Amino acid sequence: MEGANSPDLQLQQLPPTSMTVSFSEVSFSYKENLIGALLAIFGHLVVSIALNLQKYSHIRLAGSKDPRAYFKTKTWWLGLFLMLLGELGVFSSYAFAPLSLIVPLSAVSVIASAIIGIIFIKEKWKPKDFLRRYVLSFVGCGLAIIGTYLLVTFGPNSHEKMTGENITKHLVSWPFLLYMLVEIIVFCLLLYFYKEKNVNYIVVILLLVALLGSMTVVTVKAVAGMLVLSIQGNLQLDYPIFYVMLVCMVATAVYQAAFLSQATQLYDSSLIASVGYILSTTIAITAGATFYLDFIGEDALHICMFALGCLVAFLGVFLITRNRKKAIPFEPYISMDAMPGMQNIHDKGMTVQPDLKASFSYGALENNDNVSEIYTPATLPVMQEEHGSRAISAPPYRVLEHTKRE
Repeated sequence: MEGANSPDLQLQQLPPTSMTVSFSEVSFSYKENLIGALLAIFGHLVVSIALNLQKYSHIRLAGSKDPRAYFKTKTWWLGLFLMLLGELGVFSSYAFAPLSLIVPLSAVSVIASAIIGIIFIKEKWKPKDFLRRYVLSFVGCGLAIIGTYLLVTFGPNSHEKMTGENITKHLVSWPFLLYMLVEIIVFCLLLYFYKEKNVNYIVVILLLVALLGSMTVVTVKAVAGMLVLSIQGNLQLDYPIFYVMLVCMVATAVYQAAFLSQATQLYDSSLIASVGYILSTTIAITAGATFYLDFIGEDALHICMFALGCLVAFLGVFLITRNRKKAIPFEPYISMDAMPGMQNIHDKGMTVQPDLKASFSYGALENNDNVSEIYTPATLPVMQEEHGSRAISAPPYRVLEHTKRE
């Protein structure tokens, strides 16, 4: 009895207890990681379905006299509801899992869009041409799925409560302040070259989007985490940092969408999807690792496998978007060159199509006065025969009359 109550036996019983507590904490953290990852995957999948539903609705109503006819279709409204549901799922996922784990999972949206596009949106295909045309898409989907599995399995395991004190502490930490200084300098330089020097390369525009997006995801995680804690009973809405993060989230998201819209006017959407995903994911992971210290305490093996998962996902997204066909602009007007009386329409400064400066001109020339001579319709002489005394009305163009002497 005395031996059973000795201090030595009590010390021997402590390690199993501490190991049990540590194991339960690790299990709980992995459970939160899984919940966050599943919410992100579900959200991106639903958003992809919603976008394709709305795209299908617009395709069906192409050429309609009413420009807002899609408002009257159930398909478009179903897509809008699913989009809101998916965005809510992605927003909630930031409250459970680390930022560095959630951001790369946007590859799920690219995978789903590729599969849905092949099955429903694409034109009809022959069985013998199926593998030849879509082999890159299938390989890309497989690589993206493998990369997603590695991301979920070896993702960072940091779980810090998003309280006002913790967020404020991270906001004034010297690593994040140094990171913000570098990001502001780079952003200002890129903005100067883009606006003043007209350097509109796709990398420049998408770097501006990625830098803004990194701040967006940082603030989204803070706002989502504080809202979840408030719902659970630990009120965080009375902290000023919550409203600071909320304003930053909205402002960066709006400017990010503006730059992304400018990129879509200049470059192909598939190229924007692949390059934008790679740049945004890389910079967002860097911001999350600096602000929330996602990789503190992680061993080298998990970090290397997580980086490998990112690279595999990058390659998969690149192959998926690489195989997309470029959209051919539709020209919904008849060439007026062959119509009588319209041969000199370009020479008189008249335009058949409106002079649109937007990206989607649908075949209209931006300036008909600068058309090269090889594209200018030629004025052909028209032979007119005399038919006795019957009067013939003069045509609206120049007529070369030939007398009997000639």
